[in-house]
Amino acid sequence: MPVKNEEVLRIEHITKRFPTADGRALTACDDVSFSLCKGETLGIVGESGCGKSTAMRIVARLLDADEGRISFCGKDIIHTHGRELREVYGAMQMIFQMPEDSFDPRKTLGWSIAEPLLRHGWKKERREERVAELLQEVGLGTHFAVRYPHEASGGECQRAAIARALTLSPKLLICDEVTSALDVTVQAQVVRLLRRILQEQRAACLFVTHDLALLPAIADHVIVMHGGKVVE
Repeated sequence: MPVKNEEVLRIEHITKRFPTADGRALTACDDVSFSLCKGETLGIVGESGCGKSTAMRIVARLLDADEGRISFCGKDIIHTHGRELREVYGAMQMIFQMPEDSFDPRKTLGWSIAEPLLRHGWKKERREERVAELLQEVGLGTHFAVRYPHEASGGECQRAAIARALTLSPKLLICDEVTSALDVTVQAQVVRLLRRILQEQRAACLFVTHDLALLPAIADHVIVMHGGKVVE
């Protein structure tokens, strides 16, 4: 019998409402469900305001859902907090839309990439070795470790953000519009880089975008959201 892929993530009936100025409630996610296995990339596409970024922030536990269940690596994390949530963050990493804004402008890129290792007690020499390894993995020279975010282009910052996300070898990457601030040529480079790394590391990925043209190059499956719902 064929071996079934290990399930990394299962989202069941997630609903999120936000209060409005007139006292009503805006439903940003409405009964959203999907699943994702090891080594798979799920593309999530839809127009602005369709609820896709809200759904990703709920998966990453940056927002609390009003209803539903999130199973990550077989564990229900919908009500996880404190130390248990920090452990989840070690295995789940998010890459954001604006790479420059995700870095501390007062710190070098190398320091930011190494920060998760520092929190996990890695010694300085091992941290420096890991940062050099990651910079090379994403196609940046080791000299980028001493650069500040403003000294790198948007594409270079996004590569550094990918390096930081890979620091602890996560089981799940959440990519929220990671190419929308980049020009077309750099978009293609970043997508190819992500696809190669995901294939090599067998990590699962949620790839959120409004650009359908990007999905054939990276996604194994696609869902379409509209009005807070999964419609296709």
